[in-house]
Amino acid sequence: MEQRILGGTGIPVSSLGFGAMNLGAWGGLDQAASTRLVNEALDRGITLFDTADVYSAGQSEELLGEALGRRRDEVVLATKAGNPMGESPLQRGGSRRWLTQAVEDSLRRLGTDYIDLYQLHRPDPTADLDETLAALTDLQRAGKIRAFGTSTFFAHDIVEAQWLARDRTLSRFTTEQVSYSILARSVERDVFPVAQRHRMGILVWSPLANGWLAGTVRRNEPVTAHRANLAQQAFDLNEPVNQRKFDIIDALKEIASDAGLSLVELALGFVMAHPAVSTVLIGPRTTEHLQHNLRAAEIELDAAILDRIDAVTEPGVDVAPDERWMISPEMNDPRLRRRT
Repeated sequence: MEQRILGGTGIPVSSLGFGAMNLGAWGGLDQAASTRLVNEALDRGITLFDTADVYSAGQSEELLGEALGRRRDEVVLATKAGNPMGESPLQRGGSRRWLTQAVEDSLRRLGTDYIDLYQLHRPDPTADLDETLAALTDLQRAGKIRAFGTSTFFAHDIVEAQWLARDRTLSRFTTEQVSYSILARSVERDVFPVAQRHRMGILVWSPLANGWLAGTVRRNEPVTAHRANLAQQAFDLNEPVNQRKFDIIDALKEIASDAGLSLVELALGFVMAHPAVSTVLIGPRTTEHLQHNLRAAEIELDAAILDRIDAVTEPGVDVAPDERWMISPEMNDPRLRRRT
């Protein structure tokens, strides 16, 4: 499998990475099933494995660590922290207090003494960025993490963090993990150019748009309870924007057919084609899903195919902007828009 350098870190990673969110209760996978998937991925050339402390309340990290076993040093191991790990407000965020504890918890669950890439799962408006950067820099200097990055950050936050790291003589965020697909392209407008300017590696999550681009959501068929609970609005087939998605997918299927590809291969090939992208995370639940996704590793879409996709979905625009996971706290919290 093609190896790409993760931003300015010098670390090579496979062009397709293994997203471990389905390991554990969230995806219904036990240790045996998780180990089979991980070993298959390793044998097929995947070298980047990404998880998070919050996935199945730590179970994903535990299952992944056990599955990797003695092969841990063969991979680039990434995890994330910052999302709530309990009811207490002390168990979340980007404070030094929490990150210092969270990294130790992740190391224990993963069964390792270092993490290759440690990512802040979401922006924390309650913690100063220089506080977070200083904590992560100290963890890096202590050898507990090798590099650190962000996930689902706004472009202006990324820029501010780069400037703060320079001004405070701290280590910097070297990666950003984004939701990116043919249906969700707004990051092409600002996040990708900023990341390229600062030599940040891009890890892509949800390249199949929560299954829409896998062809598993169909017209006039009930949506599975799992998907409906995951993101209700995104799968409400009464919503006009979701009916528009079906029209887009019909057009994409025609493009894929003309190219001799499946819809999944076209969707993964599209996100892999962007020069800002270092690795595309796939989150298989079965070996069949994994094998199907891995076929995209050898695909290189030519300019003519990419131009046809651009004619179906506009570059730099999300088909359903309200579903974008990057939601500014100023938009969600009315108190931040009021004088009193």
